Amino acid sequence: MTFYLWLKAFHIIFVVTWFAGLFYMPRLFVYHATATDEVSRERFKVMQAKLYKIIMNPSMIATLVLGIWLLIESWQAFSSQGWVWLKLFFVVALIGYHHYCLRIIKAFADDRVLHSEKFYRIFNELPSLVLVVVVILVVVKPF
Repeated sequence: MTFYLWLKAFHIIFVVTWFAGLFYMPRLFVYHATATDEVSRERFKVMQAKLYKIIMNPSMIATLVLGIWLLIESWQAFSSQGWVWLKLFFVVALIGYHHYCLRIIKAFADDRVLHSEKFYRIFNELPSLVLVVVVILVVVKPF
C-alpha cells in the first residue's frame, strides 16, 4: 500500500507540472500572436520550444506512465466505475491538446500564425475546464 501511495504522489506531482505547461503555453501563443517586433517573436519561439521539450513532454510522459501503472495496480477496483472511463476520455483529449500545441509551435517557428488572438485566449481556457472536471471525477466519483 505504501508503494501505491508513492506512485500516486508522483503521478500528482507530474500532473501538476504538465498542467503548468498546458496553462502557460497558450498564454505564450496569445503573446506571440500579438507581438509586433522580430525580437519578441524570436523570444517566444525559444520559450515555446523549451517549455514544450523540457517541461511539457517529460511531464506528460511521466504522468501517463505513472497513471497507467496506478490503473494496472487498481484495475479490479476501478474498471467497473464509470468515472474512470470518463477521466480516461479527458486524458486522451489532453494528449490531443498537448500535440495540437506542437502544431501551433511549429507554425509559429515558420512565422505562420494559425489562429487569431481571440482563438488563443479561448484555447487557453480549455485545460482549466478539463482540470475541474477531472478533479471532480477523481475526488467525488459521481458514478
